[in-house]
Amino acid sequence: MRVAVYPGSFDPITYGHLDVVRRAADVFEHLVVAVLENPRKAPLLPAAQRIDLIRQALRVEAPAIADRVEVEGFKGLTVEFCRARAARFIVRGLRAVSDFETEMLLAHNNRRLAPEIDSVFFMTSLESGFISSSLAREIAQFGGDVSGLVPPVAAAALRAAFATGAMDPR
Repeated sequence: MRVAVYPGSFDPITYGHLDVVRRAADVFEHLVVAVLENPRKAPLLPAAQRIDLIRQALRVEAPAIADRVEVEGFKGLTVEFCRARAARFIVRGLRAVSDFETEMLLAHNNRRLAPEIDSVFFMTSLESGFISSSLAREIAQFGGDVSGLVPPVAAAALRAAFATGAMDPR
């Protein structure tokens, strides 16, 4: 079975992420969306909530693939998570040339650490090429409408986080 891991912070899940998930699910038999708990970052939403939001979004936005997409949290190296899940592919999305430079460095380093695991890149759709979690957080922080950027469950989570006085630490 061809298994791939799509790692990220997903703080929160966006329509751009869902675009990549849908397309990767068409290529791979099983996809694991891996929510990174990165000690260098202070996320707005806790990992457990991000995992739950992704699961909810998949059930509503992509029910046809929801049974082939698993969502889990992880800490540590992505390649070690891949090995533990018997995944031979890391899925990444690219929006712009600046993304390519960063992703190329990560892919080369991952290849050195785990030669048996390949990185596969999906260009974002034209409709979601401008979307980022950080943009959604910033707009939500100032009370703006994020409905075109994130699924409804993520928009509600952002509203709730900022209504309770949470501040984006970035």
